[in-house]
Amino acid sequence: MKYALIGCGRIATNHVKAVLDNQLELVAMCDIVVENIERLLEKYNLEKERKIKRYTDYKIMISENPDLDLIGIATPSGIHAEIALYCIENSINVIIEKPMAMNMTDAEKIVRKSAEKGVAVCACHQNRFNIAVQKAHKALEAGRFGRLSHGSIHVRWNRNADYYTQASWRGTWADDGGCLMNQCIHGIDLLRWMMGDDVDTVYGLIRQQQHPYLETEDVGMAVVSFKNGAIATIEGTTNVYPKNLEETLYLFGEKGTVKIGGKSTNTLDVWDFVDETELDKDNRGLEEQTSNVYGNGHTSLYADVIDAIKKHRKPYIDAIAGRNALEMVLAIYKSMKTDLPVKLPLEEFASIDMDGIF
Repeated sequence: MKYALIGCGRIATNHVKAVLDNQLELVAMCDIVVENIERLLEKYNLEKERKIKRYTDYKIMISENPDLDLIGIATPSGIHAEIALYCIENSINVIIEKPMAMNMTDAEKIVRKSAEKGVAVCACHQNRFNIAVQKAHKALEAGRFGRLSHGSIHVRWNRNADYYTQASWRGTWADDGGCLMNQCIHGIDLLRWMMGDDVDTVYGLIRQQQHPYLETEDVGMAVVSFKNGAIATIEGTTNVYPKNLEETLYLFGEKGTVKIGGKSTNTLDVWDFVDETELDKDNRGLEEQTSNVYGNGHTSLYADVIDAIKKHRKPYIDAIAGRNALEMVLAIYKSMKTDLPVKLPLEEFASIDMDGIF
């Protein structure tokens, strides 16, 4: 399959690794800063590969390479939806870095247009492929938890001034959102997916405590009620001193308790079920080694999308999943703005609607 990448910044290295691991044909790369392309290619010893075309305009790239099968979008968040919709209109399958969009209108349009055009759209929530996460979800599907009682996600990380000064779009309502939208949306996605997806109400609060040079929040908390009767809490922050502490998911059912911990939901710290088997003993203490907080999931995510394209099916993490994760964050923002619980589904709300909140 012929592949191109749009956006060659911080997260792009995981996309290129996944491309190489899955033996895709890397045809072109696009970034408004050419040096970013060269730096990324050099990291993987591809800088002398002249067959890889370099572009600064993604529309020109697509027009000159009409036979592209798959495009990865790893640009600043504010233009994810614009680029994705252009790719979809040109019948190109896409993997979109989180968040899929910055407003509900664009997210719904991506879902609708991809179905109309028969294009595979994958929201890049790669932590769903973590070994610990997959084991917990299989236990849920098998009914081992019984009736879910409650759950929680804690994303306790650190981002200092150096991180934000590297890119002017970070920490802005138009192009990034705050810690919940950027750093914590992966954990929020896992919580919603695990707890049953059908959310009734979200009540949230956000604050800007330690990053006064941003437009957005650096800590956010929420209470979520699900239509299946379960409840959950969300805590996300970039204020932890002096470095990333944890991304931890708790699931509590009448017949089972699981704690997935580590820096990025990559360890099984607690695994207890009524119907214990010999295999359960092996799961306790399981730790998936990762080189960074992004984990290893990009390679598995790309493999799934490739298979989905070949078999004309939806990706494991499809456009609806991306829409749902975005909806959770925007619901917390809207709850903060209105000082009221927010009922889902959420309509016509955007991150930019929070402009001036602080």
